Amino acid sequence: MNKKIRTEAVDHLFQAVLTLRTSEECYRFFEDVCTVNELLSLSQRYEVAKMLRNKKTYLEIAETTGASTATISRVNRSLNYGSDGYDMVFARLAKQEAAEAPGKEPDVEVE
Repeated sequence: MNKKIRTEAVDHLFQAVLTLRTSEECYRFFEDVCTVNELLSLSQRYEVAKMLRNKKTYLEIAETTGASTATISRVNRSLNYGSDGYDMVFARLAKQEAAEAPGKEPDVEVE
């Protein structure tokens, strides 16, 4: 992980996030913590990452999400050379989805 973000304040923020139990609690917390644009940017990057993992082209991703090619490239770099955070979450969500709906194929390829 990037040592520049490992601070006591970031630790406190992550501990706060880990206390959230429902989507509604997440909405309430993140609406207070983030601007609308910050939250939309984070969600856009997450959608871009899902689409990249599902082998969508930059053009398909840009048209669907409205993300710039620079944003798509940045997310792709994180997927390929980052800390594997996206893939960790994708794998957990795929496992959770499979447990909730047996026989259904996961939306994201898990390596």
